[in-house]
Amino acid sequence: VRKRTEVEEQVIAKEHQAEEIIHALPKDSNTTVPSVELFLPEILKDSIFVGHLVTDLDSVAGAIGAAELYGGTPALASEINSETAFALEKWNVTEPKPIEDILKETPKVDICLVDHQQTSQMNPSIDSDQVVGVIDHHALQSKTIVTDKPIYIDIRPWGSMSTIIAHTFLTHKRRPPVAVAGMLLCAILSDTLNLLGPTTTDWDRLMVAVLADIAGVDDIQLLASQQFKAKSKDLAHLSAVGLVNGDQKSFSYNTEGFK
Repeated sequence: VRKRTEVEEQVIAKEHQAEEIIHALPKDSNTTVPSVELFLPEILKDSIFVGHLVTDLDSVAGAIGAAELYGGTPALASEINSETAFALEKWNVTEPKPIEDILKETPKVDICLVDHQQTSQMNPSIDSDQVVGVIDHHALQSKTIVTDKPIYIDIRPWGSMSTIIAHTFLTHKRRPPVAVAGMLLCAILSDTLNLLGPTTTDWDRLMVAVLADIAGVDDIQLLASQQFKAKSKDLAHLSAVGLVNGDQKSFSYNTEGFK
């Protein structure tokens, strides 16, 4: 019997709390419990949920989870990486269509940005006037989207955007389907570096415990190692410059210099 890792100890510490949450959820994925206290934005219904350029697993899984939660369609801002391909195959989830293709079919559709809110990270085919929502976990910078009308905003200082989606499922007493739970689980493990990254919060740890139970994942460490191994397929072919720039995002600062 191998010794438990630090990650497993953290998740096991949340096991009782996770079981209480799951016990309170409906047994069926399509069943909802009505609530008048919580706000579920109608403005997001039938929207396209799309992540950032140089898309990653959190961006794609978050779009898939948000589309399931709010009633819309997930889309890709750019080509997926090998880690995302692994998760889609593992959970038997269809790869979303590129946002460009969707906008050609329905050019006036509403759009919700996930895992980003800066125009420098938006797919250039997206018109800012079509954006009706933002779900993100990053800091607000100088290129944050500006709109002419109020939009739905959900930005939380957590380790993963998928943690926000998982938490919203639970606060609305909805059980995510197994495949969606699996995608969200993989995304949180990815963005938090298997719950060991500096941005990891207790909310990330709790959602991992809940999602692992729903998705039927007994060995989180094994899942994390499998998806990180899949991600390394992309990294193996990159130069030193490519490795540094692989997850690069553009940020602009209105300043004459840095001190």
